Amino acid sequence: MDFFNNGDTKVFALGGLGEIGKNMYCVVHNDEIVIIDSGVMFPEDELLGIDYVIPDFTFLKNNMEKIKGLFITHGHEDHIGGIPFLLQTLNIPTIYAPKQAAELIKLKLEDRNIAYKNIEIYNKDSKYKFKNIEVEFIATTHSIPDSHAIVVNTPNGTIVHTGDFKFDFTPIGPMSDIHKMSDIGKKGVKLLLSDSTNALTEGFSRSESKVDAALGDIFARHKGRIILATFASNVYRLKHVIETSKKNNRKVVLFGRSMENNVQVAIESGYIDGKGVIIEPEEAVNKPSNEITLLCTGSQGEPLAALSRIANGTHKQIKLMKDDLVIFSSSAIPGNGASISKTINQIYLKGVKVFTNTSLSDIHTSGHANQEELKLLLRLLQPEFFMPIHGEYSMLKKHAELAVQCGVDKDKIFIIDNGDVISINNNGIKRQESVQASDIYVDGSRIGDIGGIVIKDRAIMANDGLIVAIANIDINKNELIDKVNITTRGFILVNENEELINKIKDITSDTIRHHIVDTKNNYSDLKNYVIQELGTFIKNETGRKPLILPVFLDIKR
Repeated sequence: MDFFNNGDTKVFALGGLGEIGKNMYCVVHNDEIVIIDSGVMFPEDELLGIDYVIPDFTFLKNNMEKIKGLFITHGHEDHIGGIPFLLQTLNIPTIYAPKQAAELIKLKLEDRNIAYKNIEIYNKDSKYKFKNIEVEFIATTHSIPDSHAIVVNTPNGTIVHTGDFKFDFTPIGPMSDIHKMSDIGKKGVKLLLSDSTNALTEGFSRSESKVDAALGDIFARHKGRIILATFASNVYRLKHVIETSKKNNRKVVLFGRSMENNVQVAIESGYIDGKGVIIEPEEAVNKPSNEITLLCTGSQGEPLAALSRIANGTHKQIKLMKDDLVIFSSSAIPGNGASISKTINQIYLKGVKVFTNTSLSDIHTSGHANQEELKLLLRLLQPEFFMPIHGEYSMLKKHAELAVQCGVDKDKIFIIDNGDVISINNNGIKRQESVQASDIYVDGSRIGDIGGIVIKDRAIMANDGLIVAIANIDINKNELIDKVNITTRGFILVNENEELINKIKDITSDTIRHHIVDTKNNYSDLKNYVIQELGTFIKNETGRKPLILPVFLDIKR
């Protein structure tokens, strides 16, 4: 069956299913493609040297002429971080984004010297009509301003993508537009794609106003300097910290590039009023400690972030003082617990008091819906079919169970993988062939040329080190000249293990002499013999398996 022009509406994810990050979803009807979000995922520890993981854009590149636009739900990295890499790979006619996200995207593109002018700012009342598809928006509550659900009306029914959301009835920013959700639900939702991040968490999420009240009380009571670390993208938290500092006659100093960028964009967009409150670090030097708030990155214990450098004493401008109070106004992202604990312990060792989300439970709340909020959305939209998104498999599975509790037929729920295609027509919904949707690694400026073998080699070097065996070969006589030279990194100290190094030299030399005639100057085969013989010896002698790199130099004598 033709993927295009058969009257079916197709929905699939290039990223965001079975994982937290690199969100990217596509809706296809005939010859039109609408893309929702283009995010990055930060690499796991085993992906050594990798900066980002992004979706595979192959399907989009092969069908570029059908793309109508990229629609952005909000301005977090796992939804906009992949845009520079996307634009380096293919042409996107227009990026439709809310104001805050649009400004952050522009900064991101400027940093990478990417000239792109086709960014159109939408709001909750905007509508975009293409030949077959119409796109509209629902305002939602999240930890960043201008967050929206995206409604895609197609000839085969309405598809709703929630983006990241929560229901907060006393929010700092706007409330989720429950009335519009209800209206769309009454008209009929064919397929709902809903955020599953907090599907495993019972009850309702805490209101941001409760967090603000708790932080406000701390600011009023503490008489020393306050150092607060939070997510730089949590604009409403930043807004409250700046406003609370102003009420308590404190000036705010920003540390961390992402913090500075997000606050600057929020000021320019009118969400934060920093006039007379935000000062440069140099201005804070001569002010009393009870008149200063330091707002910084590093709530996840990132080694190079501002708070980590303050904690370990390597920050050039800030040194911890006994009357400081450090607040972690954040929750731990899975996998970051050890880094956060290390930073907290370093702060405690300097005699400084620390507040965390566990010791004072009201100083952070999630921007994602808990179970009761997910149920509320399901009841408002009343979808015929349901596809949980944005979460690890356990989260997707639990969200599916919640949908069954809210009246969705279990046979009409799709827990699928990235690349799996759902096809919608008048007869219902079915799965069909998948599209390419693998992980693409970004290493510095390189995109996609870092494969599994490279990652495996990096892991070997990190764990067991590297041995380089350099041999001079007489190309006229086809024989080894003298013994080989051995260099190691991360394996053993050469000066302290001369006997082992000499054995490695002998084995390498003997292997080359034994096989050099048979391989007839085929250095690839000769290298494999060296790697095999040397690898077996080293494993038996040391129990380790370093990366072995034979280097042969042609010498004419």
